[in-house]
Amino acid sequence: MSLAKSLRRLLMLGLVVLAGSWLGGPLGHAQDATPLKPADVVKTHAYVSLDPVPRGKDFQVAVVVDINEAYHMNSHKPSEAYLIPTIITPQLPAGIILADTIYPEGHLKKFAFSPDKPLNVYAGSVTLRLKLNAGGAAALGPATIPMILRYQACNNSACLPPVKVPVSVQLKIAAAGTASHAVHPEIFSQK
Repeated sequence: MSLAKSLRRLLMLGLVVLAGSWLGGPLGHAQDATPLKPADVVKTHAYVSLDPVPRGKDFQVAVVVDINEAYHMNSHKPSEAYLIPTIITPQLPAGIILADTIYPEGHLKKFAFSPDKPLNVYAGSVTLRLKLNAGGAAALGPATIPMILRYQACNNSACLPPVKVPVSVQLKIAAAGTASHAVHPEIFSQK
């Protein structure tokens, strides 16, 4: 084989290895799909249960949290006091009243860093719910409920710093007695 051909092959092999490392592993197979920022570990979607929401009527807001498959989050009731719980905090507009916040049960799971004590975590997709009421003082028309989702995400070997991620939901407040209809039954009919 000529020297030029050998150098071309060596150069091509080097490019393949370099490209593989850029893509996450040898020959492009991702070994660890680790997001670089803690806020990138989850994707959130917020839904309201009624359209419109009449004054005096109870309604719900659901925040669906999709967690990167390589990660988990501590549940709302973590196994240890030092672990940071997942919390959703609404910043309610005047006239909107919070009755309750409902968190799903976590799942007990063992990890290499905690082999003797399973941890209470969320993984995959979880739905956090707020039970609310549109009081008589709620402003009529379009409204936004901003919320802060606080969580700490971990993979099988390390935890990322805790973060606070903004989430919001849009709704329309109507006069008392206005006809409304249920929306997003696929979200709100789940237990």
